[in-house]
Amino acid sequence: MSKETLFALSLFPYLGFLWFLSRTKLMPRLALMGFYGTLVFVAVTIPAGIYAQVHYGKSLANVDWLHGSAESFLTVSNIILVLGFRQALMAAKSSQ
Repeated sequence: MSKETLFALSLFPYLGFLWFLSRTKLMPRLALMGFYGTLVFVAVTIPAGIYAQVHYGKSLANVDWLHGSAESFLTVSNIILVLGFRQALMAAKSSQ
């Protein structure tokens, strides 16, 4: 199985994960947005990888400015995720 096929197939379990998370009332809303932001990262990375291959003849990992730009979406998603869980912990702590 190629890495591209494996990558495409890995989206289905993640979409299922997001579906279940969005159904629970216990999941902090901001953290859920961070998990959804990971999909934005994927949506940005795929065209960036194609652009790197077509324009530069290299993989995305070897075009620093493009790779860093795409990875910034993952960084923002992770920050939102952490802030969401932090907010939930602070709310739980203040309610005690």
